Amino acid sequence: MEFGFDAADDDFRSAARHWLAGHLLGPYAEAAGLGGPGSEHEGVAARREWERELGRGGWIGLGWDAPPGAYGQQRATLTQQVVWAEEYARARAPGRVGHIGENLLAPTLLAYGTREQRDRFLPAVARGEELWCQGYSEPGAGSDLAAVRTTAVRDWEQGRYRVSGQKIWTSLAREADWCFVLARTEPGSRRHHGLSFLLVRMDQPGLIEVRPIRQMSGTSEFNEVFFDGAVAEEVVGGEGHGWTVAMGLLALERGVSTLVQQIGFAAELERVVGAYLASSEAADEVLRDRLVRQWAELRTMRWNALRTLGSDAGSAGSAGSAQDPGAPSVAKLLWGGWHRRLGELAVAVRGAAGGAGVRDWAPGIPYEDGLAEAQRLFLFTRADTIYGGSDEIQRNIIAERVLGLPKESR
Repeated sequence: MEFGFDAADDDFRSAARHWLAGHLLGPYAEAAGLGGPGSEHEGVAARREWERELGRGGWIGLGWDAPPGAYGQQRATLTQQVVWAEEYARARAPGRVGHIGENLLAPTLLAYGTREQRDRFLPAVARGEELWCQGYSEPGAGSDLAAVRTTAVRDWEQGRYRVSGQKIWTSLAREADWCFVLARTEPGSRRHHGLSFLLVRMDQPGLIEVRPIRQMSGTSEFNEVFFDGAVAEEVVGGEGHGWTVAMGLLALERGVSTLVQQIGFAAELERVVGAYLASSEAADEVLRDRLVRQWAELRTMRWNALRTLGSDAGSAGSAGSAQDPGAPSVAKLLWGGWHRRLGELAVAVRGAAGGAGVRDWAPGIPYEDGLAEAQRLFLFTRADTIYGGSDEIQRNIIAERVLGLPKESR
């Protein structure tokens, strides 16, 4: 695909830039740059209100496979979605707290949900009024998602389910209004059989408990979630079809959001390069070569993402329809390793100070503290090759589903 921007995209860019400049004011301006990887705890109240501001402007759901305005959102072409992501990053707008609902839940409902479910949930997401979290991983069932043990028992008289079990590494669970949960609804079922994709309201005192997980970076944006008979009144895709829905949703994680992620990566790389040029390590040719390689690899990832999007592998609203089944795994392998190496460079360019000990961070430590930021980036990125599907799992997917190699023995 020849991926380029035309006159309509330029007009869209001007409109996006003008809107952002006119609305990133007051508390929103103060929250600029907050909420990135490893710092999702920062400025949550302002960022949640910013989500509503985006909704009022129609900027949520640009890529949904739905008619313009059907749920209160604008409709944008693929290139215009990229333009919006670029302008959003350029303006250093606050980190999104609604991205799970917009980029994962909504396209999944458009692909697998009923008309009633779409009408119930999508307008609230488009307005920025309801936030979502993802209930997939469990202790012992992280990358191996088919091993989930959370159960849901159907109450036939009341037409709802009672969910019991534990989820882990749940981002934004403390802020979320809803959680989509993969649970086992068929007693005695194994692996990917007997699973259902349930929608659970988080505000259920005594039935749902959220415990923050303190990480070695000192932050706690991830959480454990315990369900003790929590009520779920909605099942997406039909009972027992949860694996199909869950896999369709995971394919959506590598769409335009991949480009949004890369724009954030570019900003981080720029800060690391700036620290290198200002440090006593600037004469180190090995570090310079590593930084050049990081820049070249990021450019390669961008073109790979554009190629993938251009071939409709991972476009929003087409869950599970990717032409290349290995594209999501390739993308995850590329960015996970790249970001981890960037974290290593962030402390390396600062010389002895970079490795002089890890601070006990708290929300009060300013983000502008360059050393604190570098060390936090280093610590957070140690997990990049694990969460969201470990490197080992991604290589297995590529080997088995793309190269046709024998399946790993279990």
